[in-house]
Amino acid sequence: MWGDLPGENPIDADLAIREPPVILLPVEVLEGQTIPNTVVEFLAPADVIVLGYHVLPEQTPTEQASMQFEDRAQEAVDDIAQSFIDAGGDPETRVVFTHDREQTIDRIAAELGATAILLPNPTGEISEVLVPIRGAIDGGRLADLVATLLAGGTGHVTLWGIAAGEGSEFDAESAVDRAAERLRGRGLPAEQITTETTTAMLQIHDIVDRSDEADIIVMGEGRESLLAVLLGEDAERVAEGAVAPVLVVRDRDPDAEVADADENTADADSHPDADDRE
Repeated sequence: MWGDLPGENPIDADLAIREPPVILLPVEVLEGQTIPNTVVEFLAPADVIVLGYHVLPEQTPTEQASMQFEDRAQEAVDDIAQSFIDAGGDPETRVVFTHDREQTIDRIAAELGATAILLPNPTGEISEVLVPIRGAIDGGRLADLVATLLAGGTGHVTLWGIAAGEGSEFDAESAVDRAAERLRGRGLPAEQITTETTTAMLQIHDIVDRSDEADIIVMGEGRESLLAVLLGEDAERVAEGAVAPVLVVRDRDPDAEVADADENTADADSHPDADDRE
């Protein structure tokens, strides 16, 4: 079912980048959080929005915090943005003060139509990209993102299909084959792509355990939001271990999905034999 969500026309799967990826980078700037230069250089080919945020105590009004801290927060965000400019990027910036981190990030990501959200962790030079595929995901977005970030370089991507076990309806082998096909169609050389499959009952834990083998992980939200998982119990393991940063590919906004689905239906009607979805 890889790529079997609304939003990608399989007829055009062999074309180049179809949707330039937009990456949201939430950064807790007043706590000194920043983005490693190696991550900046890797993400610079995409459209980047640096979101500086600060979580407030429930009793503190956001207006008060804005008056007190906005200049300092904006300065820190601008410093991060400058690193992207130095790497050849053209970033946008935002600063928010919030009582609910997750809700604010989700809202802004939806407003901006973000392709992916970065969960930062320290890393060195980025050459190995791990893409765990566990089920239905927006294949077009994932392919556009990975192909954009690896374009013109020597980086390598491992497409890792993970089935839940016996009786699972998810065909991991077909999923990674489809993923590889889409990446090749977007111009990524075959020698930079490896595919493999495994079976795992505790998929999130296996991904976290393997994260130190990769320089960065790119994956979908899945049935249970990866963002929620990593900010819960697994977040402690991620934060305390020498693990890779994670790019979480977002599902499309439902309104956008409806519009894209209508367009895809019209295209499919004009090419009745071209629909190769699984």
